[in-house]
Amino acid sequence: MAVQVVKLGPLQAEALQTFLAREPVENLYLLTLLEELGITPAPDRRRGFSFFGCFDGDSLRGALYAAETGVITPSAGTPAEVAAIAQHLVGTVQLRYSIGERSSVHSLVRHLCSNRPRLMRPHRLLSVSADGLGPFVTPALRLATEGDLPALLPLAAGAVREALERDPMREGADPFAARVLQRVRGQRTYVMEVDGKLVSKIDVKGRSQFGAELDGLYTAPEERLRGYATLVLGQVSRHLLSSLPRLALRVDEASEGMLTAARKVGYGDNQTEQLLVLG
Repeated sequence: MAVQVVKLGPLQAEALQTFLAREPVENLYLLTLLEELGITPAPDRRRGFSFFGCFDGDSLRGALYAAETGVITPSAGTPAEVAAIAQHLVGTVQLRYSIGERSSVHSLVRHLCSNRPRLMRPHRLLSVSADGLGPFVTPALRLATEGDLPALLPLAAGAVREALERDPMREGADPFAARVLQRVRGQRTYVMEVDGKLVSKIDVKGRSQFGAELDGLYTAPEERLRGYATLVLGQVSRHLLSSLPRLALRVDEASEGMLTAARKVGYGDNQTEQLLVLG
């Protein structure tokens, strides 16, 4: 029987969650999107999105989240099915950003990128549970507040510049500041303060009952090689794992310092190769 690609709706929400939860580490961000946004956009949401599924008969075999902004996130372990969904979406969406399994992301690029991607970087997917954490904690880590915004913006912009090789402040300072403020108000950004100065930050990219994915770990260049990244990651991980079963973190393979810090804290490698693409 040939596979069938369909746009998912409320009737398929439970099946989608069950499917994604089979590989919870790899699918943490998709599980968060499903839990926080629902399977279809709320009427008052400014920008739309859709979940698509690839079925073999009544069995869901692969899934994909596609936002109108061009952010596309594939499910794990289903490269052939992701390719079928991508082929179905040709002409309806233009890929601007994706991160996921290498083979699946290559399929998205092949079908949904009209030009050669501006950036392609291999990443490692790391994860940890409470039992695997090392003894790295610091009382200097706290939730960011709105008053931190002037000092936080340079750190947030630096994280984007290093990760994506683009300057968000030049592309649009006000929209970028609004996104940073939104994360602060949502209690998704933690900062480390030393002698009255913000030296490091980390974001919670997404959080659900299945765990959380961390993102944007960044230390000011002049404050590096002092162990701050290890302390920040260790403290926020211990805090979040007091109420969550697992955490995940994607790290650029070229970021040896970040990989070392994560492994020191207790994060272990997932065997699946990851790829980040910026269209």
